[in-house]
Parts: sequence; structure tokens; C-alpha cells
Amino acid sequence: MQRLGIRSKVARKFRVQTTDSEHTNPIAPNTLDQNFALADGPNKVWGADITCIYTGEGVLYLAGVMDLYSRKIVGWSMDDTMTTTLVEDAFTAAVATRTSSSRTAAFDLLHHSDRGVQYTSGRYRELLTLHGVQASMSRTGNCYDNAVVESFWGKLKSEMVYHERFATKAQARAAVFEYIEMFYNRKRLHASLNYLSPEAFEAHRVG
Repeated sequence: MQRLGIRSKVARKFRVQTTDSEHTNPIAPNTLDQNFALADGPNKVWGADITCIYTGEGVLYLAGVMDLYSRKIVGWSMDDTMTTTLVEDAFTAAVATRTSSSRTAAFDLLHHSDRGVQYTSGRYRELLTLHGVQASMSRTGNCYDNAVVESFWGKLKSEMVYHERFATKAQARAAVFEYIEMFYNRKRLHASLNYLSPEAFEAHRVG
């Protein structure tokens, strides 16, 4: 590696706190309960979460929705503030992505997230109900309850974010788009998917 000028990518040892669970909103039961095998086909279980990316212009928040069957990011959004609109936009993008495919038109699914104020808000709960989606929420402070999405954030940070210096939020948005849409969903291989990318796995199993 030294002779070829290759360096390994190492994750940084810190975690950004993006969950505000100090509220009185209703909490959905932990129906998923780390039973990720419930995602035995597309649109059976979606995982949702929020992270943040630092830039020279300040913090940029990123919300994602993952189909746990294929690990594909089916919806995501970015904004300057960590509001309910951020997660609504990510969920709406996921619905649009999945309904554009003839094989994934139904939404009798489980939506798992943390119990942050964005996911427990009345607006977000109404959005899930509108699409016939059942809510499930992690226990307080238990990252393992949403481990698959947490793992994705780790990959995003260690493989791209920690190795870039974003002068502007526009640069960060462009880099996130490139990573998710051009690399992660289409090209990144997963041992848990028989060394296929999320899109290739879905095409192989469902197509």
C-alpha cells in the first residue's frame, strides 16, 4: 500500500446527536424489535433516520429512508434545519421512488425510526397513516434497534464525508447525491446481499 500510495479509510470515533426525544408526542411500539428478517421482500420494512454533515457554511442535515430488504436508500432529503419537513420530504421521495416501479406499488409496510420529535410529530404520523404505513420506534438510546440504517451512516461518513472538506453546502449536497445515487445504490457491494449492490440485489431477487 505504501509503495502504491494507498491509504486506508478509517472512521472517526465520535457520534453526532440528532435525536430529540424530550417531548410528549405519542411513541409507537418497537414492533421491529431488531427482527430485521421481517424485511423478506421490497416494501416490507423501511428504516428512517437523520444525520448531519459539516460544511464551511454550517451544518447540513440529511434524512434517509432505507428499504431493509435490499439496503437501498429509497428516499432522502437535505436541509439547513432538522425539522419535520426534512423527514417528510425524505419519506415522500421514498414513496415516489417506489410507486414509479411496477413491482413495488403496495405500501403495506412497517416504518421504523427513533422516537425523535420529527418522527413522532402529528404531521409525520398523519403522513404514514395516509399511506397505510405502520410506525415502529426504537427504544431510547438504543442504536441497535435501527442498526441497518446506522450502519449506512457509518459507511457514508467513513467512505466519503470524513475524506472531504466541504466549503459550501452546495458541494456537500452534490457529494451526497453522487455517493447515494451513483455509488451506494448502484455499485457498492454488500456481503449480506451475496456481494451484490442494492439495485442489483433487487433486480436479481424481484425482477
